[in-house]
Amino acid sequence: MDRQLDLSAREENLEEQPLTGEAGLIEGGVENGADDRSAFQWRKAPELDKHVRVQLRREERAVAAKYMADPKQMRIYTVVTLGCFAFWLALFPLCMMDIVPLWFGFVFSTFIAAVGYVPSHEAMHHNIGRPGTKYHFWNEAVGQVATIILIFPFSMARLMHMHHHYHCNHPENDPDYTDGADNWWKAWIKTWLNRQPGADGSIHHYKRCLERIGTSEARVAMRDTMLLQIGSMFFMFALCWSGYAFEAALLFWLPRHLGLSYIRYWLSWAPHHPRDGLDRYTNTRVFSTWVGHWMSLGMQYHIVHHLYPGIPNHATKYAYYEMKPILEKRGVDCSAL
Repeated sequence: MDRQLDLSAREENLEEQPLTGEAGLIEGGVENGADDRSAFQWRKAPELDKHVRVQLRREERAVAAKYMADPKQMRIYTVVTLGCFAFWLALFPLCMMDIVPLWFGFVFSTFIAAVGYVPSHEAMHHNIGRPGTKYHFWNEAVGQVATIILIFPFSMARLMHMHHHYHCNHPENDPDYTDGADNWWKAWIKTWLNRQPGADGSIHHYKRCLERIGTSEARVAMRDTMLLQIGSMFFMFALCWSGYAFEAALLFWLPRHLGLSYIRYWLSWAPHHPRDGLDRYTNTRVFSTWVGHWMSLGMQYHIVHHLYPGIPNHATKYAYYEMKPILEKRGVDCSAL
């Protein structure tokens, strides 16, 4: 395993402060220009003795260490992501030549648009390959291609996601705060309304966050977004002009919108509703859903990800159940699961 938890923090700082360096990355720290103070309030749980809190934190991190991403086991993310991306590109000529039925292309494109964010998300946290290792190239490759169908460049996705971790549920600084809604059906509707012209939704909030960040990484993210949007619009326009409007709509445009709505609901609204917690134990919620673990993209256990982003998505369920007794002692409502 190429990433070890930093267990050298002094006891008086272990429980109350975010950690720096590698452990900071694992426990919700950020990089790439996130130089504002975190919105997190590191919960002191005054009802517990300080030594109890410190011991619980040590136990929590010991559990997390068992499930940290192993790059050798993460190679499946690389193989599947690059394979799906190549097949998606191949679908355009295959459907144009009626070799593959368009309905199948639509279903496959919608599927990868909805779930493609997951491998990109792992790459954002360097879970596929840490910088300086032989796996890092593949980490960046996966991140770059996984969200192209969403017209969401990796530079923008990573920067906004890191700031979401750092400022989770902060009304102004959390890039995903605009996904908030009173209930589930309003949340689904809002995922669509937020993308409409003139709406003060995700993209406008992202732009404000980039202006606030004001770093070279923010400028690169804005540039990459502009180039990918222009290139995608040109590509779809060229298809329509050439008589392949249905292919453009069903292999790219509509899957993108359906995928974005699915991601916004399950990865943003569902695990953070009602967005009123600002500390590391309350900024996400444990919830149950009839669609289950896989259809919800593992978001029922999203608290584990926010505590330890170094734990890959497929392992959060198992880490949660081992960590559950510790979380309950810290006051986390785990009654749903």
